[in-house]
Amino acid sequence: MKKRTGFLLISLSILMIFTAACGSTSNKQSAEKKNDMITYQDAKGEVKLPKNPKRIVLLAESYYGDLVTLGKTPVATTSPIFKNPFYKGKTDGVENLGRTPSVEKVAALKPDMIIAWGEDEKFDQYKKIAPTVAVKYNQYSFKDQLKEFGKMTGTPKKATEWITKWDTKIAEVKPKVTKAVGSKTVSIVSPFDKGIYIFGNTFGRGGEIIYDELKLKAPKAVKKEAIDSGVGYANISLEKLPEFAGDYIFTGPWSGSKSNGDQVYQSSIWTALPAVKNKRVFEIDPVGYFFNDPVSLEGQLEFIVDRLTSAS
Repeated sequence: MKKRTGFLLISLSILMIFTAACGSTSNKQSAEKKNDMITYQDAKGEVKLPKNPKRIVLLAESYYGDLVTLGKTPVATTSPIFKNPFYKGKTDGVENLGRTPSVEKVAALKPDMIIAWGEDEKFDQYKKIAPTVAVKYNQYSFKDQLKEFGKMTGTPKKATEWITKWDTKIAEVKPKVTKAVGSKTVSIVSPFDKGIYIFGNTFGRGGEIIYDELKLKAPKAVKKEAIDSGVGYANISLEKLPEFAGDYIFTGPWSGSKSNGDQVYQSSIWTALPAVKNKRVFEIDPVGYFFNDPVSLEGQLEFIVDRLTSAS
C-alpha cells in the first residue's frame, strides 16, 4: 500500500510539473504573439497591426511608392499603380486588383494587413479579413506620411533615411534652379472637361517640389487661391488663365478627364501666354504626377530640375 501511495504521489508530482511547464510555454507563446502586434493611430482611431507585416494589400493607391521605399512592396494593389511611369520595374509580381476589387478577391490573397481609404464603403468588411489601416488623403505632408508608414510597418529607420537623402538632394539642386529661374513665376496647369485646375503645394502634380522644396515663386493668383487658401488647388475658367499662368508652366490634362486638354491648348488665350511664346511649357504625365510618394517624387524632381535649368 505504501509503495502504491508513493508511486501515485510521484506520478502526481510529475503531472503537475508537466502541466506547469505546458502552461508556462502556452503563456510564453501568448506573450510572444501579443508582442508581435503594435497599436497604431489611424484616420479612424486605434488599430492593432502586425509588427512585421509580410502580405500587405494596398487599396489606397496613392501610397504605393511609400511602401516600396520602405521595403514593404504590397502583394496586390489597384489598377492606377500600373499606369504610373515612375513605377516601371517596381510592380513585378504584384497582383493588379482592378479599380474596385471585391471583398472576396482581397480575402483570397490572405493578407496580414490591409491599407484602405477610411471612407471606403467596404472598410468594415476588410477589417474582418485582416487588420486594416484607415488612411485619409492629404492628412500629412509627404515626409510625415512616409514616417507614418514607417510606424505602421515597423520600418521607421528606413523612412528617416529616405528623408535625409531627399533633403541632401534638394540642397544640391536648389541653387542651380534658383540661379536659372530667379524671381520668375511657375505654375501647374491641368485642363479638365469643364475648366482648368491650377495646383498649389499640397496636391501632387509636382507642387510640393516646386513651391515647398525648391521655394519657387507662384503667380499672385495661384498663391492666393491654391496655396494660401489651404485648399491645394483652384478651379478656374479658361478666361482667367492669364492671371494664373506663370513664366514657366508645367501642364498635363487632369488624370480623371475624358479630354486631352485641346480645348485649352488650342485656344487663342493659351497661345498668347508668355510661357507658351517663350517655349517655357513642360508636359507632365497625368498619372505619374498625380502621385506624391517618394518614388514618384524622385522622378518628378529629376524632370523639373532638368527642364527649369535647360530652358533658362
